[in-house]
Amino acid sequence: MIVRKTVFTKEVITSDEFGKSCQPITRVAAMSVVRNPFAGQDQEDLSELFELATELGPRMMSELVEMLSGPAVSYGKAALVGAAGAMEHGAAVLHPKLGAPVRAAIGGGQALMPSNHKVGVMGDRIDLPLGHKDAPWAFDFIDTMTLSIADAPRADELVFGVALSDGTRVHPRVGAGPKGK
Repeated sequence: MIVRKTVFTKEVITSDEFGKSCQPITRVAAMSVVRNPFAGQDQEDLSELFELATELGPRMMSELVEMLSGPAVSYGKAALVGAAGAMEHGAAVLHPKLGAPVRAAIGGGQALMPSNHKVGVMGDRIDLPLGHKDAPWAFDFIDTMTLSIADAPRADELVFGVALSDGTRVHPRVGAGPKGK
């Protein structure tokens, strides 16, 4: 596994789009840029990509938990595959083994971790979805972090990431859900 870099992002939101104040909401994300061993290949066995999450997931999560202002209530994951790869390469990094280190780092999580994966080029944005860690129908917690890395992914790379939030969207008004969890 060749990791070119890992990028951490922290947002502290203190008002909505119109300037109306809110309690601070912290959202954090970690994205690792790695060489895709299957770029340009039609590969059936993608288990080598499963192990990326096993190796990098715990490292990413220890940093993210420290960056939050309060306990994590929402989580999500995403992958952006370079143009010589396949969308399934992103799925292979995200789905079989990334959830376990995330749940271990935040002390649980009963709900399915929202995810997104796509093929793109350097500098593309990826929308990393967030959802409540225990209540999948808690609409107030459904959110998105739009992320990018200017020089990634190269054609033979993939970027995968996880994000956490310690709150809802700013001033949610569309649905009920657990408050303050």
